[in-house]
Amino acid sequence: MQTRFAAIRQQLEDFTPAAGWQSWLYEFLLFGFKQGWACLYGGVLLALLVATHLFYPADAALARYDFLTLAALAIQVAMLALRLETYDEAKVILAFHVVGTVMELFKTAYGSWQYPEASLLRIGGVPLFSGFMYAAVGSYIARVWRIFDFRFTRYPPIPATWVLAIAVYVNFFAHHWLPDIRIGLFAALAVLFARTRIRFRVWRADRWMPLLLGWLLASLFIWFAENLGTFSRAWIYPDQQSGWTLVHPAKLGAWYLLMYISFVLVAAVHGIRRRTEAAYAS
Repeated sequence: MQTRFAAIRQQLEDFTPAAGWQSWLYEFLLFGFKQGWACLYGGVLLALLVATHLFYPADAALARYDFLTLAALAIQVAMLALRLETYDEAKVILAFHVVGTVMELFKTAYGSWQYPEASLLRIGGVPLFSGFMYAAVGSYIARVWRIFDFRFTRYPPIPATWVLAIAVYVNFFAHHWLPDIRIGLFAALAVLFARTRIRFRVWRADRWMPLLLGWLLASLFIWFAENLGTFSRAWIYPDQQSGWTLVHPAKLGAWYLLMYISFVLVAAVHGIRRRTEAAYAS
């Protein structure tokens, strides 16, 4: 299914500015526009977290968390109805919702973080809107994959990537009882993807970057979003009980590993399009 964005993107890509710095500036602005479009679901959800924190009535009949759950569901339905998202991308979001909710149930039970407000639409200590926050990550990856036409060189064997993804996911739970092996997981990631490049097209020329760097940049933006989320008290960490503080930068490591799991899940839907270095040199 083609989204409504496809026609807009085609018009923007057909535009021809003057050569030189105008061309470079146009490609930079087009990159920002496409990234913003890929972030649409997550951006709207994040705006809702902050807006309801600042303006939602404390005495409202509908709890703030329940409003967020219903709003997140409505956004999802609207994006499909208005053809702002494909059905394949919706499947990815559903998978992320399930995977994320399971993790939330476990982590809140162990006190890693908590949701301080009351609500009806929840499972245990986890309001249902929390799954949509993980889904926002999946939505971004699925959309940016399509919008930028991702291709890869020197991508490792698919079974090896799945084994590592399962190990990462299990460690998120197991480190509460067993030694935390995340350092080994980072090392395995570095070895497996050291030579992998992600190829993408912003406008008319192919660009590339190391895939490991791409995950780091995405994780950094998620960490920024997490700081806004905790500022809005959508959830809080133990050290934020008495007031908001910056989320520790060490959380970047956890987001990096989660980004890897997210990437592997989306790859299962989109597939890995491999290209050789020679194809780009010709």
